[in-house]
Amino acid sequence: MILHARWQGAHHADRPVLVWLHGFLGSGDDWQPVQAYFSDWPQLSIDLPGHGGSRAQSIRDFDQFCTQLTATLQRHQVRRYWLIGYSLGGRLAMLYACRYAVGGLQGVVVEGAHYGLDSASAQRERLANDEGWAQKFSQQPLRQTLDEWYRQPVFASLTVAQRQQMIRLRSNNHYQALARMLRATSLARQPYLLPELQRLRHLHYLCGEQDPKFCQLAQQASLSFDAVPAAGHNAHRANPQAFAALLAARLRHFKELL
Repeated sequence: MILHARWQGAHHADRPVLVWLHGFLGSGDDWQPVQAYFSDWPQLSIDLPGHGGSRAQSIRDFDQFCTQLTATLQRHQVRRYWLIGYSLGGRLAMLYACRYAVGGLQGVVVEGAHYGLDSASAQRERLANDEGWAQKFSQQPLRQTLDEWYRQPVFASLTVAQRQQMIRLRSNNHYQALARMLRATSLARQPYLLPELQRLRHLHYLCGEQDPKFCQLAQQASLSFDAVPAAGHNAHRANPQAFAALLAARLRHFKELL
């Protein structure tokens, strides 16, 4: 089964395709402010299972998603491509690049995404936390759960108005689909990818300068890394121009290395 996807930019340009994977609660449309700066690139925005045009789809685990992503890329005849992912989409992009990608992947750029937990105790704690959120998504009014979600420390840079805007934007999601996706892709179930990521030649990490948790993760792991100015966890939304400039610079750099 393939995922819902939408072409943008110069579809037939002689460049690798920029394949965009959004975060939890989002859709491929979230990337549009950044994508506007890459109109001369072929771009494919993919909706993750349980989201957007893929809302009716669900997955059991990471393996099934990666099978769907391969099928989607093949259906759209994507042969050379970059994976660009935010948060959950970044975690999926890293896993795919490390363990599932076949020929044609040029590199990976991830924004505010965790490379995995390396201890059983941390995994147990995270699994319990994610199960608690899944129950809230499946049992509470969605707007109430979203209000609680965007009050988490990782979203501390949001103003009250910005938080309310995110709640309104995400309220069109289906609560049961979100709960299923959260359970299937819990960070606790994700392999610990750091050793494999450190061997990837073309991997770059971006996060908002006001997102200390993920900036610290990148620095501690000695990953190739840039901080997006005037931005928190959702850096591409907070400062799309700066995000696009850093992404373009990294694509140029990696092109020189190929």
